[in-house]
Amino acid sequence: MARPKDLRDYLDALQELGDLRTIDRVVDPHLEVGAVIRRSYETRAPAPLFTDIKGAAPGHRLLGAPGALSSAPGRPLARIALSLGLGPDAGAREIVDALATARTREPVPPRLVETGPCKQNVLRGADASLARFPTPLLHEGDGGPYVNTWGTIIARTPDGKFTNWSIARIMMIDDTHLTGLVLHPQHIAYVWQQWADRGEDMPFALVQGGDPALPFVSGMPLPDGVEEAGYLGALLGEPMELVQCETVDLQVPANAEIVIEGHLSAGRTGVEGPMGEFAGYRPHETTMQPVYTIEAITHRDDPVWPTVVEGEPVDEFHTATGLTLAAEALAALRAAGLPVTTAWEPFEMASHALVVSVAADWRDRLPGVGTEELARRITEVVDAQRFAYLVPRLYVLDDDVDASDIGELTWALATRVHPTERRVVRHGKVLPLLSVYTPEERHSWHGPRVTYDALLPSVAEGREPRSSFRHIFPAEIQERVLAHWEH
Repeated sequence: MARPKDLRDYLDALQELGDLRTIDRVVDPHLEVGAVIRRSYETRAPAPLFTDIKGAAPGHRLLGAPGALSSAPGRPLARIALSLGLGPDAGAREIVDALATARTREPVPPRLVETGPCKQNVLRGADASLARFPTPLLHEGDGGPYVNTWGTIIARTPDGKFTNWSIARIMMIDDTHLTGLVLHPQHIAYVWQQWADRGEDMPFALVQGGDPALPFVSGMPLPDGVEEAGYLGALLGEPMELVQCETVDLQVPANAEIVIEGHLSAGRTGVEGPMGEFAGYRPHETTMQPVYTIEAITHRDDPVWPTVVEGEPVDEFHTATGLTLAAEALAALRAAGLPVTTAWEPFEMASHALVVSVAADWRDRLPGVGTEELARRITEVVDAQRFAYLVPRLYVLDDDVDASDIGELTWALATRVHPTERRVVRHGKVLPLLSVYTPEERHSWHGPRVTYDALLPSVAEGREPRSSFRHIFPAEIQERVLAHWEH
């Protein structure tokens, strides 16, 4: 199966897998669209493609659950793998390793082209309005329709030295005005702050659709100064093709479905939220955020608007943020020379925990180092990363356990994590959307983070063998049983 290079290719790939469901009946954007998408997550159904949304212009479509777990039998990560240029059978370690390995390659800068499919329709002035597009209210109690849940915000610093591609939720105020989270230390806030300090509104472009890898990388916590466009090129092995915007000095993916251009206000004058979130709850709080003013919209014929409805696991926040954060952690730990084999944010833990798997021969590679010291070293590396505030719990585990198998992981944590001992507790910055914290901690952005040393003792120290079919029986017995299992 060839790598899908835009959303149309991706839809074809999902169709080939039997992982796409086209919904031709009229669907109400007021909660019904959101309910269908949420139900698709919770039943592991094919991705829903809505072709007739009440109030939207004819031909305008909406894709739900674009990066969720797949309904394809035996291929739970197929949507993720296909999006990232891998085969549909790729497993968790292969995906994380591909993302981490790409961080060691030289960036492949994007290439500017004269035009592209996103220029098939150009709307300016009064026509640059969201009135014709599907803008669903996703959860009951949301502050408004959320028009950005899987799109990429493109912005550049005033000096032109850094261009950021990022994801942040954006809520519709009216047909030409939006507001959304602009939170430090995310790079969108870093860029916006530089414009705001000058008293100037920030030029932006909001991209929906395009290369299916784009949203995953836009949500990746790359280090300061690393541009997503160049990393994408390194990951996919070819430069991204960009076109010039119509009204702002920014460049956007040529194969995007929809591009919204305009300026983000220097002041925080919009009431944003609440919204059902990745922890599985809908917070009550609203905040004052900058306002996006729409000045132009370009789009493909019959555009497709991808949409995510966050909530209880597993949805795209858990797959995209979880995978990319794990990959960034793995890259940092490898760079520090630590004997780790992989890292994983268990989807079912709602982006509230990171598991680092340690190689079986780690004692040979680090003579004289005990489990507590290794856990401390891993903690120090993770805490030094920009994403540390997103990790309230860190588990250090032997790599005999597949951390992406929630059943095996649950067993391992229950039997290897001591009730009170072998942990590293520290206090620092935390993301207020992490529901595990108290209201006071969430409002102050400050709370505890903990590392659990779940490493087993060595064989010499009395390590007990695992008692399972795969571990406690000789290979020849396993083979004999399996050979006759269906007879």
